[in-house]
Amino acid sequence: MSTVVVPEHPWLLPGALTPAAPVIRRTPRDWLVDGLAFLLSLSWVLLSYGDSLGPAPELALNAGPSWLNEVDLVVGVWATAAMWLRRRWPVALAVAALPLAVFSVTAGAALLVILFTVVVHRPFPVAAPLVGAHLLLTPVYLSIRPDPGLPFWAAMVWTASFVGGVLAWGMFVRARRQLVISLRERAHRAEAEQHLRVAQARQLERTRIAREMHDVLAHRISLLSLHAGALEFRPDAPPEEVARAAGVIRASAHAALQDLREVIGVLRAETGGEDTATPERPQPTLADVPALIVECRAAGVRVSTEDLVTDAGTVPAAVGRSAYRIVQEGLTNARKHAPGAVVGVRLAGRPGDGLTVEVRNPWPVGDSPGPSIPGAGTGLVGIAERVTLAGGRLAHGRDEAGDFRLAAWLPWPA
Repeated sequence: MSTVVVPEHPWLLPGALTPAAPVIRRTPRDWLVDGLAFLLSLSWVLLSYGDSLGPAPELALNAGPSWLNEVDLVVGVWATAAMWLRRRWPVALAVAALPLAVFSVTAGAALLVILFTVVVHRPFPVAAPLVGAHLLLTPVYLSIRPDPGLPFWAAMVWTASFVGGVLAWGMFVRARRQLVISLRERAHRAEAEQHLRVAQARQLERTRIAREMHDVLAHRISLLSLHAGALEFRPDAPPEEVARAAGVIRASAHAALQDLREVIGVLRAETGGEDTATPERPQPTLADVPALIVECRAAGVRVSTEDLVTDAGTVPAAVGRSAYRIVQEGLTNARKHAPGAVVGVRLAGRPGDGLTVEVRNPWPVGDSPGPSIPGAGTGLVGIAERVTLAGGRLAHGRDEAGDFRLAAWLPWPA
């Protein structure tokens, strides 16, 4: 038959032990405390019984008939031995020892230890009636075993005070243990919440990386599709144009692979797959918008620009990165849905007034001359989320002139 091990103090946990509970394995500290309690109770049994055998038995604490003293000795030894069961059945042991409070002197120390155990190990509504029952038997005890040195009421007050002190001590020990367990649970909860915050931060970072990769790869792949479509429908193009288009395709594919390799490296680094000290590539800012325009023009996109930004060097990095992604998304959408159209890019703003980014292209008329570039439909959703997180405003759609307009305002502190 196997022995089930339960926590050291199961009485403080939900579903406290019942009389049918499994055996508790004592810790070394429990063995020390139980051993000292046993020796204390046994010493009291021997001391009180020896007092009745002294030269003045009528002045002894257990003054009475000799046969009652012999019974009291047996009862005291039994109560002392039964204390070894107090951790498993404290309530049952206190109820079984209740008759001993009527006449036994030798069992006094054991009864106090048992009551102390009940107060520590059980809730107050359970412990209070048992302690009260033992106190109610005090007048009966004093009538059978009167104290030779104190009057009746003084002995009553002394006994009640002593038992009340034990009760208060037990309640203090119980409250302290509950406080320790509460603090331990709070520490565990704080640690779990910290792990949750770390996991959430990791998930947010993965989402940010995925959003960045959508913007970057959509731009690269749209360039690939544009030049591949031109080669497909212009097989008779001059060799110089074919070579230039092939060079753009190769450069765009290489850049897309490089970006994809870097983001995969970052994701692996978060799970311990690679060295986490590997730095990321610098993120684009407002100063990189002209290079983006040049790249699109090299791919055959007609782009007109209007830069009215004052003191562009003081634009915050986060604001500049958002502006870059907005322009990138606008140019990508124009290549997808209005190929061959002139795309207008306008940047304006100053510190304190905010930064305005606008990308405009004519609404496409008729079907596209080549195969359309598929899209996931999440580019504008991601841009809207980016602008909202930055505290700005975004508007997109067909305007009064019939053009498609993507416009955003981003805060730019003074």
